[in-house]
Amino acid sequence: MRIHHLNCISTCPLGGRLMDGRTRGLVERGHLACHCMLVETPAGLVLIDTGLGLQDVRDPRGRLSAFFLALVAPGFREAMTAVRQVEALGHAARDVRHIVLTHLDFDHAGGLDDFPEATVHMLARERDHAVAQASWLDRQRFRPQQWASRGRWRVYDGAAGAPWMGFDAVRDLAGLPPEILLVPLPGHTHGHAGVAVDTGTGWRFLAGDAYFHEQEMRSEPKCPPGLRAYQWMMELDRPARLHNQARLRALRQAHASELTLFSSHDVAEFERLSMRPASTPASSGA
Repeated sequence: MRIHHLNCISTCPLGGRLMDGRTRGLVERGHLACHCMLVETPAGLVLIDTGLGLQDVRDPRGRLSAFFLALVAPGFREAMTAVRQVEALGHAARDVRHIVLTHLDFDHAGGLDDFPEATVHMLARERDHAVAQASWLDRQRFRPQQWASRGRWRVYDGAAGAPWMGFDAVRDLAGLPPEILLVPLPGHTHGHAGVAVDTGTGWRFLAGDAYFHEQEMRSEPKCPPGLRAYQWMMELDRPARLHNQARLRALRQAHASELTLFSSHDVAEFERLSMRPASTPASSGA
């Protein structure tokens, strides 16, 4: 299966180097990717996360919270939306038959409405918690304005599945090839998951927001202090998040020759896998 790595609208949080470990200054805004994958399969195109979408670009104040617009200042460019990058690769929106979500945060699910023929797959607990809108922060991060696709959501029991590389309850998804697996990784949100894809020459494993910075996967983990604070603010289950980070470190060490692990927001990881700057959209020549 062929995989395309897409950065579907970066976020630019306050704090510069304290947030991304790369930006020179502290008063500048940092740069975090929104790493999605487009997988070409016999069942059609499968999009793993969507980033922010066309309607978010065109009406950000109507779709997103004022709190997060101020905090992370997304770099809105229509060319960076998943649908425009799918089209630039020579496909149509209708060719995306399935979308697999790591979770329903606004910066991962904003493009759902751009693919009206796609079935959307996620863990049931993620849907249930997001829909409940139980807290102020939930209402800022989970945006029903982005969910015209709800009639096409298909959800899965996070406790059902089989062991895979040290993880439990890992499962394939209805209508998708068995090479695409949903891996429960709760902590950042209650129904958060990673998605692993067997390319035939090794696994590519998008861990979503289970971690944010590549140095968190080292044997002695490190994270820029501002980014560490942001993860703390956004986590819904701290013990589960830290436990799953430790499991991901062990996975990376044990299976380094057969698995490439990456998160949603680390720019260096994205640029290494996509082989282009994070500010450059995918194209048919990519």
